[in-house]
This record gives sequence, structure tokens and C-alpha cells, in this order.
Amino acid sequence: MVDIKFAYWVPNVSGGLVVSKIPQRTDWTFDYNAQLAQAAEQVGFDYALAQARFIASYGAEYQLEAVSTVAALAPVTERLKLIAAVHPGLWHPGVVAKMGSTIDFISKGRFCLNVVSGWFKNEFTIYGEPWLDHDERYRRSEEFIRVLKGMWTEDEFHFKGDFYRINGGWVKPKPINQNPHPEIFQGGNSKAARRMAARVSDWYFMNGNTIEGVREQIQEVSALAREEGRKVRFGLNAFILVRDTEKEAHDVLREIIAQADKEAVVGFGEAVKHAGASTRERQGMWANSNFEDLVQYNDGFRSGLIGTTEQVADRIRQFYEVGVDLILGGFLHYTDDLPAFGRAVIPLVREIEARRRTSDELVTA
Repeated sequence: MVDIKFAYWVPNVSGGLVVSKIPQRTDWTFDYNAQLAQAAEQVGFDYALAQARFIASYGAEYQLEAVSTVAALAPVTERLKLIAAVHPGLWHPGVVAKMGSTIDFISKGRFCLNVVSGWFKNEFTIYGEPWLDHDERYRRSEEFIRVLKGMWTEDEFHFKGDFYRINGGWVKPKPINQNPHPEIFQGGNSKAARRMAARVSDWYFMNGNTIEGVREQIQEVSALAREEGRKVRFGLNAFILVRDTEKEAHDVLREIIAQADKEAVVGFGEAVKHAGASTRERQGMWANSNFEDLVQYNDGFRSGLIGTTEQVADRIRQFYEVGVDLILGGFLHYTDDLPAFGRAVIPLVREIEARRRTSDELVTA
């Protein structure tokens, strides 16, 4: 069996996964997401990632908070691992450790966390929270993760950092069935993000990219992790469009872009590129993204999972061969596209890899 995992973006905010006025068969409500999660685990998805938004941004007028969303999804699912996104600065890590342990207990060991250092300044300033410089946000996130790990694994945890102080904290019950703690994800494209992933994170999420671009990123972060005596796993964002023909898939893509909400895309682009420009290297998460890339706000079109079942499965195999451990998918019509992907593409990916391994074994025998 192939080791690659599959996750999907939970559509817990309105507007879907593209900044476009194209009609979408998807919804942000909890009842819809409960049904979607049940369908996802039935067709082979391993993880679901609930995104974190607190105010309307670029089409996301309504938002279900991520941590409470995965807590509510826990009792209506059985196998799916549930990833909640949180922002250091808006959350205290000791409180998140307690909440996460509780959700982990309820879900029987299926809680995970995505630590988001932040790019949307207004989400901090409307609550009166300071907006830190880029690299300081990542320093805070690293401390945040160190506190989480300590609270989850030690009976009496002490920590004295620049952002957090813990004087003998603990969490009971401890997280269950996860060794040694719930999986911790993070994203980011800057040097600060890559160094942080190498030091403290279990998973590193990458924006959509070419196979060569992904290979280079994985090699760099893996080398940094080795210097720390660690290993990091890699997730890749992708917007997935599977249709009967390659032409049909690309026609849908062109229509998404043609109907893009231009004002919202430009506003999003200005916000995220300003955040990236504040890094020491002037290289943020969306530094090389053009208008079309930003219509899918994590560069999902660039991964190229657009075409027929066979084409998409083969490209996933190519990403796996350069080191991708997980595909994080977004869809246009969640109601139809997510179950169809699980029924057709996931089994084909596993079949292709099984055949390749059998062929390799015969060659080396």
C-alpha cells in the first residue's frame, strides 16, 4: 500500500475554496460539513483541515470557528483525523493544549493542530492584539508549539520564553493513542517558516507548486531538520479538478478564473504580499503568485491536479516520489467532486504505486 495520505480543506467558511463568483455546489454550515466528513472518511480521506477565519475576508463572510468545528465533527466521524487551525497571539498555548487534549479524548485520538503564524493583520488589530513583524510571528509560533508539546507530554511543565511563561502547568487527561502527542502542522514559505518547521513541527504544509519547486522545498527543510536530529513530513496544497477529459477540466479552470472576484483577489494579494515583503529575505508565502494563482488562495492551481482521473493520479504519484506525504485538496463542487475523487482517484493512486513497487522488486530480485 502506498504511504501517501489524503486530506481536504473543510469548507467551514462561506465562499468555497476559490475567490470567484462561479456557482459552487458547497456550503459552510455545520450540518453540511458533518455529512461531508462522513462521506470523506468513507471514500478514503485520512484528514480534514478546518480553516481559521475570524472576520470577513475576500468572500468569507460567514465562518465557523475551527477548534469548535472539529470538536463537533469528532462524535459524528469514526476514522478521520481532525485538524484545527489556530493563531498564536489570538490563542494561549496552555488553553489550546487543554482544549486539544479534550477533543483528542472525545475523538479517541484523532485531534491534530495546524499552527498558523498569521498573514491577515486586521484579524489581530480588531481585537486590540499587536501585529508583530513577520519573523517575530514565527518566533512566537515556535514557542507556542514548544508549550503545547510540554503541556501534552510532561506532568509538570515549566517554560520561560519571550512570549509565554508556564509555571508548572499540566494537562489531564493527556492526549491518547498519539505518540508522543497530537500531530502538529504548520505552513509558510519564508526562511523563518522553514527553520521553524525543522525545529518543532511534525508536518510542513506547502502552497501549490510545480514538482521541481516542491522537490527543492522538501530537500531544504529536510536538510534543516536533519541538523536538528529530526524528520518532518510534507503536505502539499492542491485545487483538484477531475473531469472526463483534460479539456473539460481546463475549461472549468478557465471559467473559475474568468469569473474571479477581481476586487477580492487584488485585496488578498496586497495583504499577503505585504506580509511576505516584511521577511528578511523578502520571500513570503505568496511572493511569486500571480493573479490567477491567487484566485485559489493557497496557490492550489499550481500543483496541476487538473485533468482526467488517470492524469491526476499519475501527477500525485510524481509528487509522492519527490517526498510529498500528504495531498491537501480543495474542490469546486464539494458535494460531487470530493466523493468522486475518493472513489476514483485515491484507489488508482494506490494501485499505480503498488504496481511500481512490484516492478521494482522484480528488477532487483
